[in-house]
Amino acid sequence: MATVSKPVLELLIAAPRGFCAGVDRAIRIVELAIEKYGAPVYVRHEIVHNKFVVDTLKAQGAIFVEELDQVPDGVPVVFSAHGVPKAVPTKAAERGLSYLDATCPLVSKVHRQAERLVAMGKHIVFIGHAGHPEVIGTFGQVPEGSMTLVETVADVAALMPTDADNLSFLTQTTLSVDDTAEMVAALHAKFPTIQAPRGEDICYATSNRQAAVKAIASSCDAVLVIGAPNSSNSLRLVEVAERQGVPARLIQRAADLDWDFLEGVGALGLTAGASAPEQLVRELVDRLSERFDVREREVETTRENIAFKLPHGLEAAA
Repeated sequence: MATVSKPVLELLIAAPRGFCAGVDRAIRIVELAIEKYGAPVYVRHEIVHNKFVVDTLKAQGAIFVEELDQVPDGVPVVFSAHGVPKAVPTKAAERGLSYLDATCPLVSKVHRQAERLVAMGKHIVFIGHAGHPEVIGTFGQVPEGSMTLVETVADVAALMPTDADNLSFLTQTTLSVDDTAEMVAALHAKFPTIQAPRGEDICYATSNRQAAVKAIASSCDAVLVIGAPNSSNSLRLVEVAERQGVPARLIQRAADLDWDFLEGVGALGLTAGASAPEQLVRELVDRLSERFDVREREVETTRENIAFKLPHGLEAAA
């Protein structure tokens, strides 16, 4: 009996994709803390927005909590890569807790900019998504009332600051490059004297992953993004593909794949958000190979070689 050949699927895999330097560093901090102090090590909030990563670290001895009050006395606690308000390490110190800050250095850079601008007497317009841990952490660096959050161009239009000539702006690091450019243009148009940040706040990894999706989208019938539903940078990758006129879906694992989405798809784009490990990409490729003759091709738009130092005290453990 003749075997039925599988339909061919051209698979264009975007590069760069997956883990960025900040995520690598944050995960390593938790792993080294467990090695140094022994389990359990507590982590305030998800260290990064990825269930697979969180579950892997739980298996090694990490315990994830939402608030510092859930951390017992005498055990180390790690703060997530998204950053925390200043009140959190202050409270940890008051309780005598040993803590490690896994905040991405590029987020910390925005924190320091916010402090400097407020010290100069500026009011900050912050472009970001309400409720995102990075936004909460950044607002928590400066006195209440020092910053105003805007999420859309309509929010910019509605801004009525008390001193329009004393404004500056900063942005969340994981935004849509195109959306943010529109909002920055709207801010400059409405407030010509507004002070821009010294450098781009949107992080290199977010920008690079969006550019990589744009590079493959025109050659694809559909795009899959591996990432978590609460991952800002992953959601933006879906939006980037859709803006190129290509259907796109966010999935967390290969098991979440909806085969109906691939009906009539001859060329599929694949990428992963900055919190998603390469292991999940390979898992999905294996899943696709069950039904397709997968012809895999990586499309690299840039090469990343950035690495961040570990916190003092963990470097020796590494």
